[in-house]
Amino acid sequence: MNFIAEIEKSKMFFLLAGPCVIEGEEMALRIAEKVVETTARLGIPYVFKGSFKKANRSRLDSFTGIGDEKALKILAKVRQEFNIPVVTDIHSPEDARLAADYTDVLQIPAFLSRQTDLLVAAALTGKIVNIKKGQFLAPEAMKFAVDKVRESGNNNVMLTERGTTFGYYDLVVDYRGISTMQKTCECPVVVDVTHSLQQPNQSSGVTGGRPDLIETVAKAGIAVGADGLFIETHENPCVAKSDGANMLRLELLDDLLTKLVRIREAIL
Repeated sequence: MNFIAEIEKSKMFFLLAGPCVIEGEEMALRIAEKVVETTARLGIPYVFKGSFKKANRSRLDSFTGIGDEKALKILAKVRQEFNIPVVTDIHSPEDARLAADYTDVLQIPAFLSRQTDLLVAAALTGKIVNIKKGQFLAPEAMKFAVDKVRESGNNNVMLTERGTTFGYYDLVVDYRGISTMQKTCECPVVVDVTHSLQQPNQSSGVTGGRPDLIETVAKAGIAVGADGLFIETHENPCVAKSDGANMLRLELLDDLLTKLVRIREAIL
């Protein structure tokens, strides 16, 4: 499934959305069903997102997943039941080879965006590779990450802006970077609306966030011409097992996407 080829034909932005981590089958299917209904009505190409495991937690006792194979099989079921592509994070070359059998897009976490062996392993699967821009990197520097994938024989690559470190407890999105990466890397660029609003490194060891600003960041991203949006969403973020502090409540997604479609149509 060449998702990039499909989205390049569309004038509409595309959406990567779902829970931060797969918590169970019923939960994943409910979220996918709701987002599929909304995106189908609005004409938004959709990729279901769910991490099959969380390797980058602040504390040792944080939730990391329900089991790799179990979570990957749930992603495959979402893919089959709704006939949509799915994306998951990977953290090692072994993860790349394992997840490739169940997914369409392999996502490189921001803090691993310079890891050559990981990028090459993801590229060699032939899957689409979504590289999140490191919080510590300039937009121009992402060209080298993209080159590692392409020079490994895979041209199906895209980038995701997820904020730049701003002090110790905050991130900021430089919207100039979206255009810069589109031009220098010549690939689709996504804005990660929810992770850009994280407040990491809290003294409690639990990442904070500003979900009240999700609409603001999303509107700005579409207004400046982002190709896609990444939004983590949950039925009840307060009880989510990961990143609940910055996720969008699922019931708010329909209204947000409706507004964003209007912005997209206005700038075409």
